Amino acid sequence: MLPARSGSAMVRAMTVHAHEDHFQKPSESEANILSYVLRNRGTTQPEIARNCELSQQTVSRLVNELVDRGALAQGGRKASGRRGQPSVTINIAPEYAYSLGIALMTDAMSVLLMDFAGNVVDYDYVAMPVMTRKAVFDRLGGVKQRFLDRTPSARERLTGVGIGISGYCLDGKSRYNPPRALDDWAMVPIDEVFSDALSLPAWVENDANAAAIGESFLGAGRDHANFVYVFMAAGLGGGVVSNHRLMRGTHGNGGEIGLILPWRLFQLPTLETLLQSIRKAGVDLDGISKMVSDFDPDWPGVDEWIEKSRDPLSLIASAIAALLDPEVIVLGGRLPKTLAQKIIPAIELFDDARRQEPRPLPKIIISQTHVDACAIGAAIIPLEQKFFATML
Repeated sequence: MLPARSGSAMVRAMTVHAHEDHFQKPSESEANILSYVLRNRGTTQPEIARNCELSQQTVSRLVNELVDRGALAQGGRKASGRRGQPSVTINIAPEYAYSLGIALMTDAMSVLLMDFAGNVVDYDYVAMPVMTRKAVFDRLGGVKQRFLDRTPSARERLTGVGIGISGYCLDGKSRYNPPRALDDWAMVPIDEVFSDALSLPAWVENDANAAAIGESFLGAGRDHANFVYVFMAAGLGGGVVSNHRLMRGTHGNGGEIGLILPWRLFQLPTLETLLQSIRKAGVDLDGISKMVSDFDPDWPGVDEWIEKSRDPLSLIASAIAALLDPEVIVLGGRLPKTLAQKIIPAIELFDDARRQEPRPLPKIIISQTHVDACAIGAAIIPLEQKFFATML
């Protein structure tokens, strides 16, 4: 989970944004209710009471207060299958709050505006020849302004910005050691840099962990409380979610599943090695972004890459199953869904198949979030920090 921000950064954020804070901080029980409703749209008060372990009287009072504050909205009625009048459905009120999510990649930046219900309201993908801080903020200011011009209701209800970046966390907070293409972001407090530039509270997370947070609230986490997210992009990472909580580890680097592989023995199953395989087969592509946007599963070089990726992915998946015993393993990141559909049947989970009833194994599924996994997860972080039952 994300740790508390450093004292200086928090004081500065409170000073800058105190006059803009329109929101009442929810209690722990209210945050649990909001989290449950976000994952279970169209739920009812009896369902909330059963799953949040609260009395019906308490749920009724808290839901009414959240409706009065504008955080929840009542919908139509839903039959419960029991005798009596159908229950009123409860949903998140989308326009109650908004957040920005930013994914910093080696060759591009994606930015999205998310509403309180987790809907992507606006999105922009910006190819970047260089990923310096100056280049990013020169483009980011205009993107933010266009978003707010197109969605004026977000202007006064923007809660903060979340940033996802590739690399290892150095201090368990906001300093990262990213790939060479992101040198200008190395070893600096990224949350403070963004907060100063955008005049918003900011939080930063490893790209794979950010994607896992998004998946927990808006994807596979709606059906599975325990899963491991495999983030495939230029590199290979992951995020571990246990009982809806992200397991960050001591230094914020939990889930670095790419390090399971003895790299001298295996080709890393990444989009960078896929690009190399496709180029070697004669397909002319500018980079990973172009390959992902135009991806054709029948390109020459794809099947060869899958064949070389089969054993390392089987080793990783088998290690995940043995160590963590999750409900599902989710393949996501920047991985094209048509490629994931070809990879999954090739992955083998090692098992001794003892007797007639071998141990239960996790199912491998495709990520259920859309648009941009890292940016979606990054956008969830400010909302989660302020309103939902904390993942930290």
